[in-house]
Amino acid sequence: MTFLEQAEDFLRGMIAPQAMQIDQSSESLFQALYELGSQGLLGLRVHQEWGGQDLDELTFRQFQELVSRYSGALAFLQTQHQSAASLIARSTNTVLKEKYLPHLSSGKVLIGIGFSHLRRQNPPPVQAIPTDSGYEITGEVPWVTGYGCFKHFIVGAQLADGRAVFGMVPLATVSQAGGMMTCSDPLPLAAMGTTQTVKVRLNRWQLSQEAVVVMRPPDWIHSNDTKNSLHHSFFALGCAQAALDILSSPNLPDFVDSARQLLDQELQSCRQAIYQEQQTSELTLPKRLQLRAWAIELANRCAHAAVISGRGGANLMGHPAQRVYREALAFSVFGQTTDVMEASLAQLVRSSS
Repeated sequence: MTFLEQAEDFLRGMIAPQAMQIDQSSESLFQALYELGSQGLLGLRVHQEWGGQDLDELTFRQFQELVSRYSGALAFLQTQHQSAASLIARSTNTVLKEKYLPHLSSGKVLIGIGFSHLRRQNPPPVQAIPTDSGYEITGEVPWVTGYGCFKHFIVGAQLADGRAVFGMVPLATVSQAGGMMTCSDPLPLAAMGTTQTVKVRLNRWQLSQEAVVVMRPPDWIHSNDTKNSLHHSFFALGCAQAALDILSSPNLPDFVDSARQLLDQELQSCRQAIYQEQQTSELTLPKRLQLRAWAIELANRCAHAAVISGRGGANLMGHPAQRVYREALAFSVFGQTTDVMEASLAQLVRSSS
């Protein structure tokens, strides 16, 4: 069996039956993450010498789509850890790599991220000041996922010259000599609330040089957003497929299956176009934004179709269509930039006309 076949067997057999519990219970979600770790699926971009899978780009994106199909909350939580593992794997900090990398694929060590705020300016929400031993960090990180599961996260903070420092810090309310870190209560999210997403306030937190993961040049995140403009599309594709799975349920009227087939044909076309573009070396940003917007809109239409086919019962929190509908909402704004927002709204306007 290929890697993806083995992964899908595990996801279908172990995660899919728990999807509702994972959506409603943080304990169940965290346990599902540990189960991914038991399969060695939490360090997919980490080199094999460190115990990872060292997957190529295409296979990694296919895996992200698969996880999203079977549990949106798990997809959201595990990708935080995968991103952190990738950052550490590419770091030049050998001490940090030796400390963490051998334990990331198995989930013995779980790490989150918090740097989407680097997209915001004037003033930067989280700022860093160089010190003799590292950096002093102050500010509020508005989104950090995995509170109560991840023991640490990689924070991004902007220096006065525009560069960004990424460092390992605790995901906890804790003080140190001269510094303090405070975590809020979990935010009341409409979707994927079990991921335990919090705000983190840092007040003169002392980040030692040994805890620095990487330094990035000014405007790095904007260049990265352009380069990776398609990446979040794969979550939407998986969500759309999850909705079509619901529409495949037995005992539904024939016209439901007819609608499912038409939506499935569109999903196959959208998926093929996105994977082809993902493998194209030449970056065509307008096309990639349009494809991502298509995937987002399609996921929402498929999820809406699942709700409609579920009748009034789909308004119950325990109905699978309700879960997927809310996941489609979350994936609509997952990793959103202004460009993605504009493309998404343009897609909706085109559809309505």
